[in-house]
Amino acid sequence: MTSQSQGIQQLLQAEKRAQDKLEEAKKRKGKRLKQAKEEAIAEIDHYRLQREREFRHKQSNIMGSQGNLSTKIEEQTTEKIRDNTNSFHKYMENVMKQLLNMVYDIKPEIHPNYRDAV
Repeated sequence: MTSQSQGIQQLLQAEKRAQDKLEEAKKRKGKRLKQAKEEAIAEIDHYRLQREREFRHKQSNIMGSQGNLSTKIEEQTTEKIRDNTNSFHKYMENVMKQLLNMVYDIKPEIHPNYRDAV
C-alpha cells in the first residue's frame, strides 16, 4: 500500500509542478502581451508625432504661400482703389456738367403713344 500511496504522491507532485509551470507560462504570456501593447502604443505615438510634424510643415508651406498671395492681392486692391479715386477726381467735373445740362435742357414733347381724345 505504501507503494501505491507513494505513486499517488508522485502523481500529485507531478500534477502540482505541471500546474505551476502552466501558471508561470500564463504570467510570462501576460507580461509579453503587456510589453507588446506598450511597445505598440509607443510606436503609434511616435508615428502620430511624425505625421503631425509633417502636416504642420506642409501647412506652414501652404499658409506661407497663401500669406504671400494675400499681401499681393491687398497691394493690387489698394492700387485699384487709388486708380479709381484718381479717375473719379479727374472726370467728376465733366460728368457733373453733362448731368446738369441734361437736367436743365428739357425739351417738352408729346409722347408718340398719346392720343387726343376728341
